Order: sequence, then structure tokens, then C-alpha cells
Amino acid sequence: MAADERPGEWALILGASSGFGRAVALELAALGMNIVGVHLDRKSTLPNVDRLVADIRAHGREALFFNVNAAGAEKRGEVLDALQAKFPAHGPPIRVLLHSLAFGTLKRFVAETRADAVSKAQVDMTLDVMANSLVYWVQELLARELMGNGGRIFAMTSAGGARVWATYGAVSAAKAALESHVRQLALELAPMGITANAIMAGVTDTPALRKIPGSDDMIALAQRKNPSGRLTTPQDVADAIGLLTHPKSHWLTGNVICVDGGEFIVD
Repeated sequence: MAADERPGEWALILGASSGFGRAVALELAALGMNIVGVHLDRKSTLPNVDRLVADIRAHGREALFFNVNAAGAEKRGEVLDALQAKFPAHGPPIRVLLHSLAFGTLKRFVAETRADAVSKAQVDMTLDVMANSLVYWVQELLARELMGNGGRIFAMTSAGGARVWATYGAVSAAKAALESHVRQLALELAPMGITANAIMAGVTDTPALRKIPGSDDMIALAQRKNPSGRLTTPQDVADAIGLLTHPKSHWLTGNVICVDGGEFIVD
């Protein structure tokens, strides 16, 4: 066994089937962690999930996946009920929680017609899925004693939490709220020995990015300004999170950690 392996530990990944969630699942499996994946896929993309599960098991790890809406209270309860039934009462089994949910409304606040502008329901949904759901998952994990001392919580944010892009307003608000939630969780969870950090990836060519109008321009801009001369990749982010799961990262909490090759610091 390698010195940095985490045998017998579990990671719970929200948004596990593609992009950052997929890369982190594979990285943590390579480090010896078993994976609980929560994802929302149609029949056409389920083969990708099957391949991911097979790859995790190829590392000799367990993979327990749920195709449900991670932001729904009822489905969240069903997943956690299943985890409670699976794990014996020998201490909290979940050591890592990754919140990587990318589902929100990409509409302008002000448009030519009122029908084309974002609605209250769409703003509320975006914030609930991409920000507030983190709080509810953490609350339930702790209430059910599924996470404890040594736990690591990560939430995927972006530069959009502090910068603007046409049609990104509701998502930008969600990212800003997510970062605030992480700071509050860091404060409240520190006495329990649990850390919480937001991971700000650079522009990364993922399915979620491609849904943003003007994503090609966003990619071109990032390639020009990034000191490393390329886009961030999901594996870059997975590498960083793998390092941050190490027990020696226990004093790192409440931060927004840029994983972007220096992209954010360049105007």
C-alpha cells in the first residue's frame, strides 16, 4: 500500500458523473478511497456512469452510485438512509464531501422582454441547487453521524463569484453564496475537526462550461491570460483535492483556494 493511500475511507461526491466530480472520484479511488456518487443522468449518458463505476472498481475500491436529484430533500434522505443501512456503527464513514453541482439558470437579469429575463423561481432554484444544498447535505451527514473528526468538505466555485459574465448573474450569485456558506461551515465545524474549503478552478472545458452562452470566448480569453498557457483541466483540480484530503491539511479551512495556474491573478 502506498504511503498516501486512505484505505477503508469513503468520499461522497455530489455531481459525480462528469467534469470535476468524475475526475475527483477517480483520483480519490486511486488514493484508496471508496466512492459514493450522486448524479443526475438521462438514459443516454448512463453508459458514462457505468464506465466510471468500472474504473473505480478497477482500483479495488467500492462504488455506490445514485441517479437522483441531489438538491431534492426527499432524494437526499433516500441516499443517506441507504448509507446508514450500509455502514456499521464503527465511527463516521464519510471523510470527504465534494459539492460539484452545476445546474442553474443562464439568463439575463434584464432582457428585451420580461419573458426573456430570469424569473424569481429560476433564481431561487439556481441558489438552492448550486449553493444552499451544500448546507443541507452537511446538516444531514452530521445529524446521522456519517461524518466526524478529520472530515473534509470541498465545494466547487468559480471566478464568476466575484466577476461578471453576460447571462451568468444567477449562477454568479450562487457561487458567491456558496463561498459564504463555506466560510460559515468552517467556523461552525472547526471544533468538530472538520474542514471546509471552496475550490476555485480556472476556466475548464467541461459539459457545464459548454452550456454557458459565449463559452468559446471564455475559453479563448482564459487561454490568452493564463500564465501557464493552457486551460485548467479536471485532473488539475482532482490532484489538488487529493492533496487536501491528507490529514496534514487539517489547519486549512474557510478558504477559497484557486486551482488555475495563476489565471485569476492576471487582469
